[in-house]
Amino acid sequence: MEEEKKIFSEQKKSCVNCGAELTYKPGTSEIKCDYCGHEETIDQQEDEFKELELKPYLEEMGSLSHSEEITMLHCKNCGANQHIEENYKSLHCVYCTMPLIIEDAYKEDWILPGAVLPFQFDQKKSHQIFSKWVKELWFAPNNLKKAALDPEHTKGLYLPYWTFDAQLYATYTGQRGDYYYVSVPYTKTVNGKSVRGTRQERRTRWSPASGNVSGFVDDTLIKASNQRKNPIPSKIAHWNLQSLEPFNTNFLAGFVTEKYTIPLKDGHLSSTQEAERIARSWSRHDIGGDTQRVHSVNMSLSEETFKHILLPVYISAYQYNGKKYNFFVNGQTGKISGKRPYSFWKIFFFVLFIIALIALIVWLADTYGNQQ
Repeated sequence: MEEEKKIFSEQKKSCVNCGAELTYKPGTSEIKCDYCGHEETIDQQEDEFKELELKPYLEEMGSLSHSEEITMLHCKNCGANQHIEENYKSLHCVYCTMPLIIEDAYKEDWILPGAVLPFQFDQKKSHQIFSKWVKELWFAPNNLKKAALDPEHTKGLYLPYWTFDAQLYATYTGQRGDYYYVSVPYTKTVNGKSVRGTRQERRTRWSPASGNVSGFVDDTLIKASNQRKNPIPSKIAHWNLQSLEPFNTNFLAGFVTEKYTIPLKDGHLSSTQEAERIARSWSRHDIGGDTQRVHSVNMSLSEETFKHILLPVYISAYQYNGKKYNFFVNGQTGKISGKRPYSFWKIFFFVLFIIALIALIVWLADTYGNQQ
């Protein structure tokens, strides 16, 4: 474990020109100095991502063979657990903006990430995305725009996820449904007369089905943190995992990293439930026909492995009339989502305008009608 810690801690670098800490430059393979502009290429290993065998970790064996001790800060306001790199300038919670007290920092072991999806654009670009989105909002309070457009309220956060791989094998029983059509007579009344005819009705012919399906389930993505107050919207929680890079702490420099709070065993349970859904889907496809019924699926998983990965999101949080609002931007795709307040007066005057417009239309219609 000590060797592992040493390897990863040595990847933090200082600028050779001025001694300042180098930070990751989003969308590149470079780390840069924010003071003098010096840049260096991140030295990436040629090895593939480390897929860890699942069973020893679930049995609490080998949990120290691929782990590291990190410094954590716990937000007493919203409960988020955050690891902030030494060179990160602001000690405020990324979710609720409350100050974090450095004296409350504590040490924890975590399973080292096997891969990271680096930020593909910087804070300035995320600020531009916020700006465009806020400007297009209808009925937004004027001071909402001022709050959301403040770059100091935008933070880059790496979210923890589990990914699971496994060989899936399942047997199933069910029914195959094939459509067929029959002519059905009918009678209807047309102009007071009864008219007879036929129409085609669809029926389903069911036959028993059973069999087995198998295949490789790759990168089942399971969220590894549980933010009850400020969950990441599902609308933006989609990343292209083909762009994952082998884990290197240099990618984290200058950003906040959230530690997983959903244990590996709970993440594995969720991935197993997803595997069962996949097994049912494969069974339906294997049954064929026009429609299917799956009565039972007996599934088993083998050769299970997992990774702890980090995925990028920009977060903006601010207070408005005593209530907190969050905005989220996917750090890879630029997709944005968030909650927003509405201006009572803008809506009020808009409703008055609509009422006045309707009244004007009615008045013009009456005037025109009287002139006729």
